[in-house]
Amino acid sequence: MQNATASIEIRDMRVDYEDFTAVKGLTLRIPKGKVFGLVGPNGAGKTSTFSVLATLLEPTYGEISLCGVDIRESPAEARKLFGYMPDMAPVPTDLKVGEFLELYAAAYGLEGAEKRERIAECLQLVEMSSKRDVFCRTLSRGMTQRVVLAKTLLHRPNVLLLDEPASGMDPPSRVALRKIIQHLAQEGVTTLISSHILSELSGFCTTIGIFNQGELLDSGSPSEIIERMGNPEESRMLKISLLEPCPPLIEFLERDPEINQVDDAGKVLTCHYAGNPEQQVKLLAQMAARGFPVRSFEEHAQSIEDIIMKLHQEKN
Repeated sequence: MQNATASIEIRDMRVDYEDFTAVKGLTLRIPKGKVFGLVGPNGAGKTSTFSVLATLLEPTYGEISLCGVDIRESPAEARKLFGYMPDMAPVPTDLKVGEFLELYAAAYGLEGAEKRERIAECLQLVEMSSKRDVFCRTLSRGMTQRVVLAKTLLHRPNVLLLDEPASGMDPPSRVALRKIIQHLAQEGVTTLISSHILSELSGFCTTIGIFNQGELLDSGSPSEIIERMGNPEESRMLKISLLEPCPPLIEFLERDPEINQVDDAGKVLTCHYAGNPEQQVKLLAQMAARGFPVRSFEEHAQSIEDIIMKLHQEKN
């Protein structure tokens, strides 16, 4: 399975744990320099997929290649190509940050001046240069994640496999992560990154894939996925905030033929609305004319988060 333009290529991959199937016939192709975000609820099969790509888990069957190298036939060669950052990666607490990176740099075959320079470059890239002589046990969760990312980049991998890398990161760390991945993508590095929270991936993924119960349900831009996977009946929702609860307004809305459901949360009403923008303007004018205590009126378009929440509810 050779393809010069695909950095990650998976064809019909299946992962079984005895009687449980974690990944079902996954097929995925990610070109060089792209950032692919795998989004799905916990237990969807994301970590099993990453474990296979990182040559830590043998798939039941399937063809998998990284930069044209078959990882099942040539795992040692494949390991030179990728950097893997697992969820909750362990860091020795009795080592300083610099010592931790020196340990891995030596494992990657870096020596002397090259090793020192590369460690300094990676620490600067993750904005942790000032922490080089600090013990790892004193780092926050977000700082630890950034140090692990520095370790993952030491050998200049062609492919990054980042499993829930933003877990526990504070906002500045997440911004730093986004900048790093964007910078690496410009240099041709391909990234597969997972999360169960879309907001962690927004802004720097070129493509999003929805993963659930071991299957890749769809992939593309968020707008493309919403168009294909969204429920047309839920395509638009109106959110009406009130100064005070108003039962007569609920009765008024329920009589509107373009509204098929009104959810009452006291001072906030939400309703599924099928009307066009002109009808929406007319509805707002009618509410104002009747003196209903409307504080704000806005349309909430269906989002990827809505789709993922629906998948999570169906799973449970």
